[in-house]
This record gives sequence, structure tokens and C-alpha cells, in this order.
Amino acid sequence: MNGYRYLKNVSTLVLETDRCTGCGRCAEVCPHGVFSVAGGQARIADHDACMECGACARNCPEGAIDVDAGVGCATGLINEWLRDRGLHQPGDCCGT
Repeated sequence: MNGYRYLKNVSTLVLETDRCTGCGRCAEVCPHGVFSVAGGQARIADHDACMECGACARNCPEGAIDVDAGVGCATGLINEWLRDRGLHQPGDCCGT
């Protein structure tokens, strides 16, 4: 999904740089290249590419990342994929 964009300026993603140790896990697990790491510090390189999947927050050992996973595009894409395969029905989860 190169060049993917969520809605402009609406992602709930927050990086607390004072807690970041620069391990790079966020950049490794992010499917859209939202993070970059330089000089021992992570930074949000492309905030609008965040689909709020929550992989970064779940994998940050310092708890420096917060995102409301399940409210954004990731949930919609997953639910649509499951519906297309007959594995999800409206009302199964996630308010859809």
C-alpha cells in the first residue's frame, strides 16, 4: 500500500519522544512507514499514513506510543476482507 493516506490530520497516533529509546520496533512493525528512527530517536515521519492498526503501540517496549486502535481504516479494511470471505457478519464485532 505504497502512498496510502488516511484522512488528513485525524489519526489518533501520539509519540511521547521523552519516553522513546530509539529501539526502532515501531518502524519495523508499521505497515505504512509512519515512523523513522535517526540519532537514537523515533519520530512520526508521515502521520497521515497511519491506519490506526495499533502494531506500533503494542510493540513499543517503553510505552511511548498511543493510538486508538480499532477506530480507523485498519478495522474497516479487516472487516471488509472478512465480509468478502463470508467470515464476518454485521454486528459480530467492532461496532459494524
